[in-house]
Amino acid sequence: NMAWLSVFAAVMSFFYSFVGFGLGAAKVIENGVIKGGIGGIPLASPMQKVWRVAQSLGDITFAYPYTLVLLEIEDTLRSPPAESKTMKAASRASIAITTFFYLGCGCFGYAAFGDGTPGNLLTGFGEPYWLIDLANLCVVLHLLGGYQ
Repeated sequence: NMAWLSVFAAVMSFFYSFVGFGLGAAKVIENGVIKGGIGGIPLASPMQKVWRVAQSLGDITFAYPYTLVLLEIEDTLRSPPAESKTMKAASRASIAITTFFYLGCGCFGYAAFGDGTPGNLLTGFGEPYWLIDLANLCVVLHLLGGYQ
């Protein structure tokens, strides 16, 4: 009975992700230059760089929370086909889509703002206010949908 809430939360997620992706790309085009570099920010030692890369990988890992509910989802699936076959396909699709949006927003955000990229990408853009406000509303609605 609550399937509509999952669909609604997913639509909200796609909307604010597309907004962040699009505004990042537009900002790079507007700037006419990519502000971030492949080497990142200069640090005092190579160990600091390794530590920052490890922190980033940890952040990416914790951004994929579906593993916490994986077994619960498998319990709700009907057979045939086998749950493992269905879950493999669903996991591949969800990881591919999520990775596309994470990399797109992350790379365009870094290209647009360089080392000054805000933690919340949407706060870095000044205009259009209505679109940013709508995207932030979608973030809130997506989080509310996650409490099902």
